[in-house]
Amino acid sequence: MSAPDPQPPLGATASSRTDHLFPTLTPAQITRIAAHGRRRAVARGEVLVEVGAKVVPFFVVVSGEIQVLRASGGTDTVIVAHRPGQFSGEATMLTGRRSLARVRVSEPGEVIELNREQVLALVQTDAELSEILMRAFILRRLELIAREVGDVVVIGSMHCAATLRVKEFLIRNGHPFHYIDLDRDPDAQTLLDQFHVSAADVPVLICRGEAVLRNPSNQQIAECLGFNDAIDQTHVSDLVIVGAGPAGLAAAVYGASEGLDVLVLESSSPGGQAGSSSRIENYLGFPTGISGLELTGRAYAQAQKFGAHILIAKGATGLACDRQPYAVHVDGGPRVPARAVIIATGAEYRKPALENLSRFEGAGVYYGATPMEAQLCVSEEVIVVGGGNSAGQAAVFLAQTAKRVHMLVRGDGLADTMSRYLIRRIEENPAIVVRTHVEIVALEGDRQLQRVRWRDNRTGSVETNDIGHVFMMTGAVPNTGWLERCVALDDNGFIKTGPELSQDDLAAAGWPLTRPPYLLETSRPGVFAVGDVRGGNIKRVAAAVGEGSIAIAFVHQVLHQ
Repeated sequence: MSAPDPQPPLGATASSRTDHLFPTLTPAQITRIAAHGRRRAVARGEVLVEVGAKVVPFFVVVSGEIQVLRASGGTDTVIVAHRPGQFSGEATMLTGRRSLARVRVSEPGEVIELNREQVLALVQTDAELSEILMRAFILRRLELIAREVGDVVVIGSMHCAATLRVKEFLIRNGHPFHYIDLDRDPDAQTLLDQFHVSAADVPVLICRGEAVLRNPSNQQIAECLGFNDAIDQTHVSDLVIVGAGPAGLAAAVYGASEGLDVLVLESSSPGGQAGSSSRIENYLGFPTGISGLELTGRAYAQAQKFGAHILIAKGATGLACDRQPYAVHVDGGPRVPARAVIIATGAEYRKPALENLSRFEGAGVYYGATPMEAQLCVSEEVIVVGGGNSAGQAAVFLAQTAKRVHMLVRGDGLADTMSRYLIRRIEENPAIVVRTHVEIVALEGDRQLQRVRWRDNRTGSVETNDIGHVFMMTGAVPNTGWLERCVALDDNGFIKTGPELSQDDLAAAGWPLTRPPYLLETSRPGVFAVGDVRGGNIKRVAAAVGEGSIAIAFVHQVLHQ
């Protein structure tokens, strides 16, 4: 398998960044780490960690030297060398996933070895070392992603919806991969021939240089890469959280940090709708803004730091609520038992009733505006459908590189559903055109979207435009179908909680307690709903985070009753 051009070792970066990527610990810090692990001698050539290993220890070099190696084509390339006072490891130490590299002793000496549980205990109890280790682990993973150093090769086409899905799944899960574009790379066909696959099989994912997956599902990718190998799904958890958007991740962080045994189920990738937001500028503490991917990525790492387990590409298909402990039915797996449940499955953008919408999803029609989608429409005209904050953020972001952004709004304008700062940005940007009382009536094209027809509802006139990129961000449909009426829903399918529950709702559910439901509690004791899936929710990231953290206080009360 061909490899990308050789890269300099990771340490060959700006000095200040290198100090954070590869800090040298003080003798006092090394002594504190040694109290959590064991010292042992190592010999030259000894392999401490193998590529793809399920168990990945953490090493601090006391004397000698260890190298982190990238294995490719039968040869090893040095990624970085750790010398006395330095330590191995990256985000795998938090996630419990398989090793991306080989670790080998290059100079004999002594190391301090810790397993993953000992590392997590260390970062939870030692604030100084937590800052050093967490920052290094996260920065090292970002560096691997930027350099495409990993155990995955994706072969595909940017004109293929499935390719976009596979890349998005890997990116949002923080897994580095090397991408080969069939439309641009002259050697791509040779690689396909080597693995006996045809262009009709794309996207093709080559996992650890061995398994070849043809147009794999997200669940198949997660299984091949061992995303969930370290998690015991049969264990009775204190709390199971369904959904890893901002509300679910906040609940995971607060629950795990307060000592609860927490398991999170996520049907796709952490972050939810917020994870696909190009920039959030009104979230407290980030005056210059932050991308949804970065914000939720930090929350994901934070939850794992405190010991929360997160199952990826494992969505809930049902809730057994007729007895306790409750059990969540998981797609392709056993039922997951739980003493308490938080439902944070969010909502999806409402899809307009267009005859061939599904044909163009991922091939001209998108439900998120990230750099990955933006690179597909540089210097071209695009359409953003919707008048809320998500649509406004997408329009402002896309206007940086697109030729023109048409915002289509069915109402009179933006003021009712959008933050004022976004409205001003849109009004002052000459690349953005807001069209009110307008909606799309047809999408046209062959394999890729090529033309869009929209109608002015005031005049009835229909206009056809040669535009191949549409970003749909309209309304919200709650992800509650999997509950099968296990909890009370409102007329729009959102979950009713706390004071919104009537006596009839509670009687129908067989509410067994003398107390009324807590705030955010559903018609089932110990089952809570937070974020966009809850009726009456406030559609702001900060509100979702607040609800996730508040729910934990009530979970404690339920578990102690």
